[in-house]
Amino acid sequence: MKTKEKYFRVDRREIAFLKFIFEAYDGIATLTTVDPDQGVIQIFIAPGCENDVEMILRDLKKDIMIEQID
Repeated sequence: MKTKEKYFRVDRREIAFLKFIFEAYDGIATLTTVDPDQGVIQIFIAPGCENDVEMILRDLKKDIMIEQID
């Protein structure tokens, strides 16, 4: 299995917070900032952790603007 990558647009003020959240879940995903001005991030998801990442993002969407982009 390969690492999956997904792109999202988020409130740029929340990028560091999101990075810390995924770092706290050791090994399930890493977050990279693609365009800090536009709030575009890339998340690399470890194989087998897709459901966990989706659950985390779904919960965070209650408080933070997060939209997936292609």
